[in-house]
Amino acid sequence: MVGSAERQRLPLRGLDLDELPREEEDRGFILTHRILARIQQKAKQLADYCDPVVLSISIPRADLQGEKHSRPERIWLDLKTLAGVVTALLIGISALSAVIISIWDVDPLPSRAAVRLANVEVIERARHQKTQPRVRMLVLNPNASAPLSESHDALIRQTL
Repeated sequence: MVGSAERQRLPLRGLDLDELPREEEDRGFILTHRILARIQQKAKQLADYCDPVVLSISIPRADLQGEKHSRPERIWLDLKTLAGVVTALLIGISALSAVIISIWDVDPLPSRAAVRLANVEVIERARHQKTQPRVRMLVLNPNASAPLSESHDALIRQTL
């Protein structure tokens, strides 16, 4: 998911560009909703598949305002919330077996709860490791019509 400056000038769904949230948590909220929208969009295209389908979403630069030459602002993202809403979305989309989300320039919010979803694997890397995404997340669909085999699951977890 790479935004273009031309497309970003259009009004965002439910948001007026003049009233973009200034708080970093709100930027993470916008990014979460964009990820959910992309998953829904791709799920419609993949609805007729009968084999396991893994959707991979890579977000190299999460610029939410579409300004190419501006200094990117830090985006704080609650990974547990993202994992929860993606899991809830996937329950209604049986065509997708799993979703891999790779985000390069976010800062994960500190975890407040010890609750962990059994179908989610999250890998966080240090900011100085520029060759790998800062956050990589695998969310398995508990309601998939064609779930991943154990060998496929193990191979995907190795690549995280």
